[in-house]
Amino acid sequence: MGRRSDHTREELQELLVSLGHVLLAQTGLARFSGREVAKQAGYSVGTIYNVFGSLDHLIVAINSRSFEIWAQQLRTRLDTGGADRIGSLVAAYFDFAQENPHLWSAIYEHHLPADFALPPQDEERRAALTGIVEREIRAALPDGSTTDIALLTRSLIAVVHGHCSLAVTGSFALMGVDDPLGCALARVREILSAHGYRTSQ
Repeated sequence: MGRRSDHTREELQELLVSLGHVLLAQTGLARFSGREVAKQAGYSVGTIYNVFGSLDHLIVAINSRSFEIWAQQLRTRLDTGGADRIGSLVAAYFDFAQENPHLWSAIYEHHLPADFALPPQDEERRAALTGIVEREIRAALPDGSTTDIALLTRSLIAVVHGHCSLAVTGSFALMGVDDPLGCALARVREILSAHGYRTSQ
């Protein structure tokens, strides 16, 4: 029987997200089970629907937790990585994906219904990571640049993501590419250089 009086709603939300985050890191999205999360928490699976409204909402909250951790790793790398801040960003992207392959993949594998409205708190958590990258790209380009920084940021993220995806899945290794991080960083520098970026790295 579920222990419905053991936690407040807020405590239960945190418990389910925390347990779900650990389980997702172990299983990946394809084998993720809301029933197992509820079981580990000591509740029935119906509790997930009572608290979050749907399993999709729980997975969104878990993925948003991943975004928060990822963003903090980017901040830490920028604080400790020295003068090459663009290099630090790209390396931090790869590090998170390679150290947390199931969590990273779940962010992109979780497809939401067309009518699903992302809760505002989740939008904010997810936007923080892109915001970090956007600020660094803005700072790297010359003052007065007319480049659309928001669009450039998202294009560069797509470039790094593609390289990282092929690295994580092992596809680059099959193609004989032994430094996907270096390849991704080279492409990013080439694109930024076309917009006025200059570096001695």
